[in-house]
Amino acid sequence: MKRRIGKFSIVSLIGRVRTSRGLALFAVGAMLGASMLLVRLSLNELRGAQAARYIIEAPSAETGTQAESSIGSPEDTEGRQTVDKEADPQSAKPAAGNQSQAETSEVLDHLVIRVYMTKEERIERVPLETYVRGVVAAEMPIGFELEALKAQAIAARTYMIRRIVQGNDSGVPVKGADVTDTVEHQVYVSLADLARKWPKADQKTNMKKLNDAVAETRGKIITYKGDPIEAAFFSTSNGYTENSEDYWKQEIPYLRSVASPWDEAISPRYKETVELSLKEFYNKLGVSGKSSAKSAIRIVEKTAGNRISKIVIGGATFTGREVREKLGLASSQFTWKIKGGTIAITTYGYGHGVGMSQWGANGMAQSGASAEQILAHYYSSVQVEQASKLSEQLASHS
Repeated sequence: MKRRIGKFSIVSLIGRVRTSRGLALFAVGAMLGASMLLVRLSLNELRGAQAARYIIEAPSAETGTQAESSIGSPEDTEGRQTVDKEADPQSAKPAAGNQSQAETSEVLDHLVIRVYMTKEERIERVPLETYVRGVVAAEMPIGFELEALKAQAIAARTYMIRRIVQGNDSGVPVKGADVTDTVEHQVYVSLADLARKWPKADQKTNMKKLNDAVAETRGKIITYKGDPIEAAFFSTSNGYTENSEDYWKQEIPYLRSVASPWDEAISPRYKETVELSLKEFYNKLGVSGKSSAKSAIRIVEKTAGNRISKIVIGGATFTGREVREKLGLASSQFTWKIKGGTIAITTYGYGHGVGMSQWGANGMAQSGASAEQILAHYYSSVQVEQASKLSEQLASHS
């Protein structure tokens, strides 16, 4: 019994050994296979992690393109700019440009102008470029050349930027407004009012032209020695503009008298004649009437712009501006004729005469001048540049 058991035990042991050897070999093979699988999985995981890291950290093609295009010149950027026919000028943003343009977009896009609408007695809050559009639409005929409209847009933007930088809220009747919509500052018309301003058939074309004028000058202002200028403008010259001191008593170096020969030929407001009774004439001037009125009126001095500087009327001395304002005349250059009890006064030009003549600007544009050339003519020794340089001062405006 023991022997059988022993024999059985030896055979069983050998079988077990063989079985164990097979199992061992199988186990070794399985372990090797599993190890290789783990290695492959680890390698794949590592590669996936590296790829994910690259995607996260590497710049995208779009970012690379933007960075590359930012090296381009402002002229190239503006040349690529497109404007939707119905778009608001605030949404008509230029393509990626140089650093100053990026700063301009960042600061000016958030600049809100608070316009006091005098008839409605409320404040309208609009983005800067929308405000500029409203001023151009109100201050200059839409039929003018595009370059003249662009010159007006730059002048209007300069006027507003200067007020903000200086913290000037003069002439505003309520707290919280920056300007009014009247000639006290710049005439402004809202988008809603533009629908009533133009015939329906012309609205789409006119709006596109207006938006183009604003968008193509986006952020541009006129500066003198780095500061935004007093961008004065008026309707029609008498052939010359005025030195600032001849109208405002303050000499401003960039507001010099220059020739403006285009106005006479194209402006319907170049010449105007009004008639007053001699009694009304003297009463408005605050002097006693004379039986020989003609001999009582005498020009003493003229300005560089060929307007009346000093004039004696009825023994009293007036400036040309005083006579113009007291009598409600179109210009301070005038001649007169007396017949019976009536005086006929003929004026030449329309407006104060300082800065840019709007009809003169249109005449220059018709002759092929650009907006920058128009501004360089009417404002002496100035530059047209981006308002981004004033970003710190503008950023504080709320």
